[in-house]
Amino acid sequence: MTTPVRRHPGGRLQERPVGWARNPLAEFDELLNSMSGLLESTVGSAAPVTAWTPSADVTESDDAFHVEIELPGVKAKDINIEANGQELVVTGEIKEKERKGVLRRSTRRTGSFEYRLQLPGEVDTDKITAEMKDGVLTVAVPKAEVAKPRHIEINERGGSSG
Repeated sequence: MTTPVRRHPGGRLQERPVGWARNPLAEFDELLNSMSGLLESTVGSAAPVTAWTPSADVTESDDAFHVEIELPGVKAKDINIEANGQELVVTGEIKEKERKGVLRRSTRRTGSFEYRLQLPGEVDTDKITAEMKDGVLTVAVPKAEVAKPRHIEINERGGSSG
């Protein structure tokens, strides 16, 4: 197996370090964000406003799915969480602060955001809980009873005598 290489200006080749692994979709998302920021800084806020997706981690335990979404500076009242079947949708808005003076540079995200997640198993939507702490929204989505793994005991039968 060959190691991926990257060409640098001047024609030099540089090998990527062993174990180098990066999610190409994350790179694409970063590129889109950079381009969006560049467009906003040159055109201004006249560009159409689109919802962006916040960073999140999803973990699964035996009894629930746990979603942690980074939303620094967002108040709980500005967040809406909906569950429909196996889909979880978190929407809201980060409002831009009113500032005095001239804003020279801004890299913070503002405006509407939307996080959608299609869960892989049946869930109990009546028991979903959410908590906001230190700028991280944590949503616990319990699995439905039928979706939980269950250990099956094996009964031994005595051999036939006779």
